[in-house]
Amino acid sequence: MSKKLQDKVALVSGSGRGIGREIALKLASEGARVVINDLDADPAQQTVAEIIAAGGQAVACIGSVTEAGFADRFVKTALDTYGGLDIIVNNAGYTWDNVVQKMSDEQWEAMLAVHLTAPFRILRAASAFIREASRREADEDATIDIAGQQIKVGVNPQILKNAESLIPLGRGGTPEEAAGAVYLFCIPESNYVSGQVLVCGGGRP
Repeated sequence: MSKKLQDKVALVSGSGRGIGREIALKLASEGARVVINDLDADPAQQTVAEIIAAGGQAVACIGSVTEAGFADRFVKTALDTYGGLDIIVNNAGYTWDNVVQKMSDEQWEAMLAVHLTAPFRILRAASAFIREASRREADEDATIDIAGQQIKVGVNPQILKNAESLIPLGRGGTPEEAAGAVYLFCIPESNYVSGQVLVCGGGRP
């Protein structure tokens, strides 16, 4: 029986410990090849070693997600090591906030840097590869046979073309991808997710 994430490549920031570590272990257990990240080398390497010992594949990319150039290095590690990139988990973060009247500018800027700017930079660094890979996967010539006539499946191509210009991934979704979004809420791992709306929109809200 094949694993659900066999041969997928995943970036997981902040995955040397805590929730990030568990995410990395979970993805690896389903066959993903994982790039582990942590501020410190020891916890990152420990996670890598645990994944490898269990028969998986992992490599470490040490450093702060907020440092200049980190995003490009993180993405490059995946591409250079595994030749691709399928999954990005922006998990890294920490709490250093306060009530508004007691929160300093330093605290505010630090929270923005780690929770907003860093994920933005990582996604930006990966965007060119992801968009091209997404275009290669698009099934643009699907047809069905109706009374001997080959009829193109789906929406009018011009409408799709106009819509795709508004979708960050650069293409419309497939029925399989729509079904996958529903499936996410049907598996045991989603048992604690309740009352949420999932947009299956290729990055479009």
